[in-house]
Amino acid sequence: MRIAFFVSGNGSTFEHLVRAMRMEQMPAAPALLLCSSKKAVALDRAKNLEIESRVVRRRDFLDTSEHADALLNVLRESKIDAICLCGYMELVPPQVVTEFRHRIINIHPALLPAFGGQGMFGRHVHEAVIAYGAKITGATVHFVDEEYDHGPVLAQQALAVLPTDTPESLAVRVQEIEKSLYVGALRLFTKGRVKIDGRKVTILS
Repeated sequence: MRIAFFVSGNGSTFEHLVRAMRMEQMPAAPALLLCSSKKAVALDRAKNLEIESRVVRRRDFLDTSEHADALLNVLRESKIDAICLCGYMELVPPQVVTEFRHRIINIHPALLPAFGGQGMFGRHVHEAVIAYGAKITGATVHFVDEEYDHGPVLAQQALAVLPTDTPESLAVRVQEIEKSLYVGALRLFTKGRVKIDGRKVTILS
């Protein structure tokens, strides 16, 4: 299985996943980094990890259809089987979702369906959690469909919101569980232990 990583910025989660895949010798190869920005630090990480990288920006195309075609061309050229989103700030075009149905995974810094949707990323999520007065938050690994933060849930881990939490402190604690949760979910997926039936995801023994 050849995995592509879609990233827009720093790429620390991307690097963590790649190193975990190699260390554990998962039955999958980190094959491609696809960035939506030419300035992304993730491009340097890919170079250091000796992983091919490409930049495909939505603004370089007239419409979503052209953007989708460009993404699909790159994915097909690299013979990609599945995709991990790691801080990818663009909506994956529906044409890509259709071709890679149930083979695109994302992580979100809250317990979906709470605090998800368009505009809910990074600090915005943690601000919303605190403003709402939620007692529990966490992280969710889910399959990607045509809507923001909407696909079937693969894995979740909860975390208590402390009375003293700020958006910054909460972000740090959520990030601590995100990476291990994502690695565990990717391990299950690459080993063929995930069964999807509608919105129900079953982990096979």
